[in-house]
Amino acid sequence: MELRTLKIKNIGELVTYNSHLFRLERVSDAEIYIEDGIIVAIGEELGSADHEIDAGGALVTPGFVDPHTHPVFSETREYEFEMRVAGKSYREIAEAGGGILSSVRSLREISEDELVKKVAQRMREFLKLGTTTIEAKSGYGLSTKSELKSLKVLNIVRESMQLDIVPTFLGAHAFPVEYETDRNAYIKLICEEMIPAISEQGIAQFCDVFCEKGWFEVDDARRILNTAKNYNLGIRMHVDEFADSGGAILAAELNATSADHLMHTSDEGIHNMAESGVTAILLPATTFFLGESNYAPARKFIDEGVNVALATDFNPGSSMTQSMPFVMTLACLYLGMNVEEAFIGTTYNSARSLNMEDKVGSLEVGKQADLIIWNLKSLSQIPYWFGGNNIRCVIKCGERVVDFSD
Repeated sequence: MELRTLKIKNIGELVTYNSHLFRLERVSDAEIYIEDGIIVAIGEELGSADHEIDAGGALVTPGFVDPHTHPVFSETREYEFEMRVAGKSYREIAEAGGGILSSVRSLREISEDELVKKVAQRMREFLKLGTTTIEAKSGYGLSTKSELKSLKVLNIVRESMQLDIVPTFLGAHAFPVEYETDRNAYIKLICEEMIPAISEQGIAQFCDVFCEKGWFEVDDARRILNTAKNYNLGIRMHVDEFADSGGAILAAELNATSADHLMHTSDEGIHNMAESGVTAILLPATTFFLGESNYAPARKFIDEGVNVALATDFNPGSSMTQSMPFVMTLACLYLGMNVEEAFIGTTYNSARSLNMEDKVGSLEVGKQADLIIWNLKSLSQIPYWFGGNNIRCVIKCGERVVDFSD
């Protein structure tokens, strides 16, 4: 079978993490040679190819890897935004019938076909903003039937478009109304019915738990996640968003792939995560969108040796953005990260949090040709030019999937 080749030429600057030298690398006046979607050479004057794209002296980077999103929902919740700007807290909105349970009601009602259309459109928007790999959670069904439906929808969308989608089961997102007075029964349902069914379905790669005081406590999360491990699901966790729940310590104990949010994590939790190699996924857009000021202590994590990744936390209630460049801006302004750290956090470290760093997250020989050609010249311009889309072209597995050059 004849190989399909593509060359990206006239790259002003190629910026990527170098996983062999463990540092960011900048290459001027480069070319990238691609065969059947895989990078086979990076250098100068690499020879002719079946197709060529002239970068016009622009910046080229890897595609973004977004490692924490909630895209499987039916309706948006802009009415809650109005309530928040009128002074209501996230908790007060939830107690008034909004929040996650509002999304649960609408997701249970929508047909599978209609949900596929909505999720596919959201995934196309991610691609337009340069995200070429995405972790996507269920968690708005909170019943075995609806959680299976959510994951099936992700799989249908994944098979229909050029985007790597990593599905995560999040049945432990909240307690549905029918189990509010018997939470132990719902935890039992997750462990004895949902997880076995999810495993049999074979779509989810990870299991996640919203581990917070008042939601799924540490002992609840341990029970659920140990069950998930027994069914060969990877472990991810929402922890310490509202208070130090001990979730980060549990994430280290269970050798979770990631612990996410982390605004209130103790020094002990940070130290234990570093010792266990748990990636910290920080979500500054959530703090920003909720109008709060207590951002995750990124510098503490970095100084302790924790790998820090960044994500949008795209969801209809607390972070209605799909823009990783905007997340970079917030990380630089409010998390104390420099531009290079924020960039690595949205590319290579995010790929590490999905166990995909050998495939995506950097532009290196042998990896997928997932890349962005920018209407920019330098890396620092990405977070500097916030609020718009400065992408010229997005290439996924060697195929041009987004083109704004016209």
